[in-house]
Amino acid sequence: MSDEHSTDRDQGSEVNFDAMSNTVRILHAREEQVHMGGGSRAIEKHHARGKMTARERIEALLDEGSPFLEIGLFSAWEMYEEYGGAPSSGTVFGVGRVHERDCVIVANDATVKAGAWFPVTAKKNLRAQEIAMENNIPIIYLVDSAGVFLPLQDEIFPDKEHFGRIFRNNAVMSSQGIPQIAAIMGYCVAGGAYLPIMSDEALIVEHTGTVFLAGAHLVKAAIGEEVDNETLGGARVHSEISGVTDYRMPDDTTALRTIRDLVSKLGRRGNAGYDRIAATAPRRPAEDLYYIMPKDRSKPFDTHELLGCIVDDQEYVEYKADYGKTLICAYARIDGWAVGIVANQRGIVRSGNGEMQIGGVIYSDSADKATRFILNCNQKRIPLVFLQDVTGFMIGSRAEHGGIIKDGAKMVNAVANSVVPKITFIIGNSYGAGNYAMCGKAYDPRFIFAWPTARISVMGGAQASNTLLDIRLSQMKRDGRQISEEEQQELLRDIQERYERQMSPYYAAARLWVDGIIDPVDTREVISHCISVADNNPDVPRFNPGVLQT
Repeated sequence: MSDEHSTDRDQGSEVNFDAMSNTVRILHAREEQVHMGGGSRAIEKHHARGKMTARERIEALLDEGSPFLEIGLFSAWEMYEEYGGAPSSGTVFGVGRVHERDCVIVANDATVKAGAWFPVTAKKNLRAQEIAMENNIPIIYLVDSAGVFLPLQDEIFPDKEHFGRIFRNNAVMSSQGIPQIAAIMGYCVAGGAYLPIMSDEALIVEHTGTVFLAGAHLVKAAIGEEVDNETLGGARVHSEISGVTDYRMPDDTTALRTIRDLVSKLGRRGNAGYDRIAATAPRRPAEDLYYIMPKDRSKPFDTHELLGCIVDDQEYVEYKADYGKTLICAYARIDGWAVGIVANQRGIVRSGNGEMQIGGVIYSDSADKATRFILNCNQKRIPLVFLQDVTGFMIGSRAEHGGIIKDGAKMVNAVANSVVPKITFIIGNSYGAGNYAMCGKAYDPRFIFAWPTARISVMGGAQASNTLLDIRLSQMKRDGRQISEEEQQELLRDIQERYERQMSPYYAAARLWVDGIIDPVDTREVISHCISVADNNPDVPRFNPGVLQT
């Protein structure tokens, strides 16, 4: 790692700092915007009904001063605009501590379309259940939802990863002994009524909580019965008559206090035993990341310098340091936790035979090294941290003749079959099969985050735009159409703008391809939090790499 002093700045690093600072300012401004949910007027109406907002409920539930690892903050970002938008897809969820127990907490945000479920809302709730199951931790549902958003019912109702999968997961988690506690704090309608009742215990708040398969309007339309919602499925009905709920609460505050009490009495189940010692501060301050990451993402930089801002000082042993240099594989500690790091080296390096290798590209020797390293980490039960800044695997006749496909397949196989927790950060480029080999979303990372500098696509923007332009021009030529050079350039600009928008980390976060976008200075803290959560699951399967010849 570099011993460069953080106070020694050149003009280029100052440019990098300004660019990253501006990118992070935009991130924080957008976070504040999303935190407002349906807006200040909707929040005021919510409070006037005697209800806390979703974020207020979560804050009251958590241990005071404990961190909350929010997942999916930017879900549905710039989606569903024709319906007025759906900030954070109308649901707030993450992992936090309740009586010193890690818990997944899911809260409907009724300031957004009365907490209605959009297609991404279902995907987000399934992700919440996946985290609870993978990490063997309790899940708490704070229910306040009007049910499925009917204009989009065909995109949320019948498929395997749609709304109904949530209730299937309720049943599976129950069979696995994962505690589920639900509080009905507002509307709980139709199919959504099954979620709290399929939980282990259900609370309901008087005067605001109601649960029924069909509301008063639908009951009248369907069978002609006239009844109000409170008489149909309010707190008194389900606590005294139907027996559907277990606890009747006078208000939100009491309900949340009762949930905390229930969690405090849960039995302990052991942990995975991932190694941790007392932490030491990194060699360089986290703020140096702003200076290291180049404004121009095509420029090389030494990834070792970046690691110096994240890993514990004096706890860094590089594996096969002189071989396969476009990937850095290292045993290290992050906040005291033992980790195996697989990071793309963005500097231009020289291979063992003296050839220059392009940073960010995975060559055969790099893939071979990473495969062996991943096997070792699984053998030693060491969690893996992937830092993606990858443009893909090397191409060309020399690479093909050298077996790049075979070596790349070995690496992908090792990543796919890895059983230790995998935590992925997309810090820069994430293109094509490089995304897969470096544990993209399709390869089941336990958690996956992006820096605001991330770019995610099948190939780089310039290459993709020119390829798409050639395809479009060929189609026009076949149709007998001719366009001028000026029209071609305008068409290219349109294609580039659309492709650049789709490469954005916000586009990815909106669709839950990543769990969130984080400030780079928070990377170390997020890694530590994720491993702490993963350590709750003592059941680490035996590693079987499958068909893998090394």
